[in-house]
Parts: sequence; C-alpha cells; structure tokens
Amino acid sequence: MQHYLVENKYLVGVLLGIAFGILSRLLMLRTDYRQYPTYPHGQIIHISLGVIAAALGAVAVPALFNKDYTAITFLTLAAQQFRDVRKMERETLTKIDSMELVGRGSTYIEGIAMVFEGRNYLVIMTALLTSLFGILVNIWIGILAGIISLIIVEKLKSGKAVSHIADVQAALVKIDGPDLFVGDVYIMNVGLKSNQEIIAARGMGFILTPHNSNGKVTLSNLGQRQAILYDLATILGVYRDDGEPALIPMAKLDMKDGRLAVFILPQELDSKKGKEVILRVPILESAVRMPSEASVNKKEAGENG
Repeated sequence: MQHYLVENKYLVGVLLGIAFGILSRLLMLRTDYRQYPTYPHGQIIHISLGVIAAALGAVAVPALFNKDYTAITFLTLAAQQFRDVRKMERETLTKIDSMELVGRGSTYIEGIAMVFEGRNYLVIMTALLTSLFGILVNIWIGILAGIISLIIVEKLKSGKAVSHIADVQAALVKIDGPDLFVGDVYIMNVGLKSNQEIIAARGMGFILTPHNSNGKVTLSNLGQRQAILYDLATILGVYRDDGEPALIPMAKLDMKDGRLAVFILPQELDSKKGKEVILRVPILESAVRMPSEASVNKKEAGENG
C-alpha cells in the first residue's frame, strides 16, 4: 500500500485535493431562511462549480511540479469564470427582488454575489494546499493540511453581525395625530384612519444604539437598513400587500445621536424573536465604514477600542 502511494503520489495528491475541495464547498453551502441557494437546483449548480474549482486547484500542483506553467493560465480563466458567477447571481437576485414585498436591496444582493464568488476561491485554496502537501510530503500530511484548510474555511465563511456594532431594544410604536413614532424617533406620516388602527394593533418597533462612530456610519447605510428590514420580514412575516405604502417596514435615523429606529408590521407579534433576528443580521461588506481609522480620528478610535 505504501509503495503504491509513493509510486502514484501525483494521482493520490490530486484526488485528495479534489476530495477536500468538495468538502469545503459542502461545508460552506447552506440554504437558510432566505431560501437561497434554492433546493435542489441552486445547490446542484454551486456544488458543480465547487467540483470544478476543487479540480482546478488540485491539478495545478502537479502541473507546476512538471514545469507546465500554462496551469496558471487555467487558474486565470477560472477566476474569470467565477466573476461571471458573481454577475449571474447579481442579475438573478435583482430580478427576484422585484417580486418581494420587502426587497433585499442592491447592497445585500451584491454581498450575496460576492460571497458566492469568494467561496469558490476558498475551495481552490483548500484543494491546492491539500494537493501540495500530499505530493510534496506524504498523504498523511496532505490530510492534515486539508483539515486545517477546512478549519480556516469555517472561520472565513461568515462575517460579523449587527450584534457586533449595536445594541437592540424593543420600543413602543405610537401614533400622535397622523405622525408615527418608534420610541422618540419620527418615522412617517400616516393619514388614513384605517392604517393608523392597523399600526396601533400590529406595529412593532426597535431601537438600535451603535457602540461607536463606526457603528453609526454603518447603520446609516441604506443597504444595511434594508437588510435588517428584509430579514425581519422574512422570518416574522409582514402584514401588508402590494400597493400599500403606509404599511411598508421602515428604518429611520435619529439625526441627533445616530440611533436607528426600525418599524415593521409582522405576521408574528414576538418582539423577543424580532430582537434576536436583528442581532443576527449580517453586516454587509459594502456597508461597512470605519471613520475611527482615519488619521484625524485616531485618538477617538483608541478611546473606543
């Protein structure tokens, strides 16, 4: 057995790299409450792309050992293909979004598309490292490298959530004449008496208090606000139909201190669950701003950690 492994180390290394590459893609593939990627066809597409990425990463190592430097060209073509995947996901989700009662928003869509592209690169990295150590040293070191790569993938597959940048508290929804407030934050004007009665009966509100200036700027991003509304509407449901602008969920800033007020009419009136949903909303990479890192704000950044 040992003799066979030594004699066929390239084949074993490539197969090992492909196996761990596919495992890493399966580890990162999850259909959650957003129902994306869809099951089974959406998952089949992404698993197939993961197999291709794993094969490319694994085969590149023996190609380079044999001084076949055209392998780099194939990796470049793969990068172009995965950029096309990102474009495809963006276009698909944008079309779907127009049919949602509460849309994801362009920032959320771009974040999802970016994730699907990036995960294919993580698959290539896993396959390449596993194959490299499997061929360069032995199969057992290759397996160890693959396991370490899977741990790295697990760490990198998800980012931060709203809980990292803000505190969330349930707040009273109140109507003062035609004006709608969440806590002390003005949301909008509601003119129809029937809509006021629906809001009084089913309205739910939350106040997000950012931890520092970075959190304030991130929460002020319209895309990040839309992501919060989308996740709330998806998990708790939304009490509205098309053509009812007065019942649409909204998120408004308190201009004085940067707090964010969230208003929604959910199907499920559970403020504790709503709070948990908001705390777990992902921070969108495109929405992140870090003014404390500016040289003029270094002193403030140090004080806030």
